[in-house]
Amino acid sequence: MNISTASKETNVSADTIRYYERIGLIPPVRRNESGIRDFTDEDLRWIIFSRQMRSAGLSIEALIEYLALFRSGDKTIPARIDLLKEQEKELQERIDVMQSALDRLQYKIKNYNSHVVPNEKKLKEFR
Repeated sequence: MNISTASKETNVSADTIRYYERIGLIPPVRRNESGIRDFTDEDLRWIIFSRQMRSAGLSIEALIEYLALFRSGDKTIPARIDLLKEQEKELQERIDVMQSALDRLQYKIKNYNSHVVPNEKKLKEFR
């Protein structure tokens, strides 16, 4: 199947598929006599796997490292788990920062008249 069909099948844009191939998140896709990519079901599984790992919060760099470990075989399973745990930790830290920002914003909304307005009145106007 061509890249357009692969894109529809995986719900991943053609540009993203090309990018994934270029940086090694998916194996090189076989090309037909005309040089057009000819995707197999295996290629689609790689695209879906990469997208799922990205959706789970893995950075591109971490996913590249993960796949290098994967290609080295089952002996790397503990290292792969450690990598996923590190990604989990980093994601939790980002969530915590976002939660803190959300809490501050909600406080400002709830206390707008008593907190924000008096502070705004102390600001000099832009000219």
